Amino acid sequence: MCGRFTLTAEIEALKERFHALFTAREYMKRFNIAPSQMVLAVINDGQQNRMGYMKWGLIPFWAKDPSIGYRMINARSETIHEKPAFRNAFQQRRCLILADSFYEWEKDSGSKKKIPNRILLKTGEPFAMAGLYEKWISPEKKEVFSCTILTTEANEMIRPFHDRMPVILNRDGEKHWLDREESQSFLHSLFVPYPTKEMEHYRVSQVVNNAKNESMDCIEPII
Repeated sequence: MCGRFTLTAEIEALKERFHALFTAREYMKRFNIAPSQMVLAVINDGQQNRMGYMKWGLIPFWAKDPSIGYRMINARSETIHEKPAFRNAFQQRRCLILADSFYEWEKDSGSKKKIPNRILLKTGEPFAMAGLYEKWISPEKKEVFSCTILTTEANEMIRPFHDRMPVILNRDGEKHWLDREESQSFLHSLFVPYPTKEMEHYRVSQVVNNAKNESMDCIEPII
C-alpha cells in the first residue's frame, strides 16, 4: 500500500539523479502528497527520459468516468499483466514515480489512534517507485495523464504497519522498467520488497493525517 508520500529534493538534483529533461513549468517540494493530486513522474520517449506531472489515480483509456481513478492509486504487481485496467499500460506505458519517503500508520496500543511513520532510505536520497500511466480523453477532448503505483509484499520493517509496500526500484531496475523492449517476464522479477537494511523509519506528527496540511511539520520527527 502507498497512500501518502513526499518529494522534497531540489529539482536540479532530481534531473541529475534520473537523467531526465524536466518538462513542467514549475516545481514545488511536497511534504504530503495524497491520491488524486499531481505527482512527478519519469517516462522514456524512446530517445530520452522526460520528467513531468501526472494525476495520481490511473484512469484507463476506456473509462467513461474519471472517478474510477480514485480506486486505482495502487496496483498489485503480481496481477497487472492480467487486469484489464493495467494490462495495456504494463506493456506500453511504464513510468517512474518519484519520492523521497512515504507514510505508513502503526497501531497505538494505548488508544484507538494510529501513529504515522515516515519511511525513507537510510541515505535520504530520492527513489523511484514503479508505476504505470495512461492517457484518457475527456468528453471535452481534454487529455488527462494519470498513473498508479505498483505494490508488492512488505519487507520486515514495514510489515508491522502494512502487508504491502510500493515497488521501489534500484538504479539498474529503473533502466529496465523504462526500457520499452524489456520482456514482461524479466520485469516481474523486479517486483520484490526493497531491502530492509537500506531503509529506516521514524514517527511523525498527526498533522500528516490531513491531506490539506503541506509543510515541513509533516516530516519532523516526534519522540
